Amino acid sequence: MARRYDCNDATDRTTGLREAASAVRRGELVVLPTDTVYGIGADAFSTEGIADLLDAKGRGRNMPTPVLIGSPNTLHGLVTDFSEQAWELVDAFWPGALTLVAKHQPSLQWDLGDTRGTVAIRMPLHPVAIELLTEVGPMGVSSANLTGHPSPEDCDAAQEMLGDSVSVYLDGGPTPGIVPSSIVDVTGKVPVLLRAGALSAEELRKVVPDLEVAN
Repeated sequence: MARRYDCNDATDRTTGLREAASAVRRGELVVLPTDTVYGIGADAFSTEGIADLLDAKGRGRNMPTPVLIGSPNTLHGLVTDFSEQAWELVDAFWPGALTLVAKHQPSLQWDLGDTRGTVAIRMPLHPVAIELLTEVGPMGVSSANLTGHPSPEDCDAAQEMLGDSVSVYLDGGPTPGIVPSSIVDVTGKVPVLLRAGALSAEELRKVVPDLEVAN
């Protein structure tokens, strides 16, 4: 039976974060608010947890799970060949609605799907998400919806779709917006905007002027 906690209540928030952290460590699924939409997440290093996440969404391995982190410092252990321009984007827009596609460390024991050696990674601008991520470390997190359905802006919508496939729901109220994060590929010499979302190409070019836009 899924448990749900109101993170706008101080006591419930403390209990909910503790229960969510325990669930993540057991390889179970949790739903958490972010600065874009609600996400469904699991320990990024739990092969079973990530497989359960894809199953809960009805999603294939061809759409790998992004990773959320609680601090830019975490990047040092996760990615390789991270350019100066990539760090400038992190400094300018994290925490926030910018996802970076980078080469992950080849030694990492994780299975996020068919990633071809890369990881889509972000630090969200939401206190509940950051607190959980700081406690448990990197999480594989995808939008908390069934594939093909709208991304949820509140906990009710997420729970209606995902039900008891999730152990803990952290209800932070409606999310600030439904615009997804912008995605920039930093695996090459020049950053490439793969998806314009909350951040436009113009905003990103103020930091990395040679940014290209994918066709």
